[in-house]
Amino acid sequence: MISLTPKAASHVQKSIDKRGKGIGLRLGVRTSGCSGMAYVMEFVDQLEEHDQVFESNGVKIIVDPKSLSYIDGTELDYVREGLNEGFKFSNPNVKDECGCGESFNV
Repeated sequence: MISLTPKAASHVQKSIDKRGKGIGLRLGVRTSGCSGMAYVMEFVDQLEEHDQVFESNGVKIIVDPKSLSYIDGTELDYVREGLNEGFKFSNPNVKDECGCGESFNV
């Protein structure tokens, strides 16, 4: 299960509306960074055959089966910290993160 806080869901829905198309947000992982894995997000216009679809606060989150094992249970929030704002991942599977916060390992 992947979930969005109300604030994150609102931000994603506004972005989809502004974009003018899309059925949801794809959340996945790729090999990257000093700790091994990095999150990947993109808008989805069409589902792939094996996609898993979750709905949270009215927004669909699409995850491929390979990524799901790394991010299952993750909650995505949209936060403002000082002058910066962006998505914050609360992933219960993370064992360690790099110092810059861009990558993680499980």
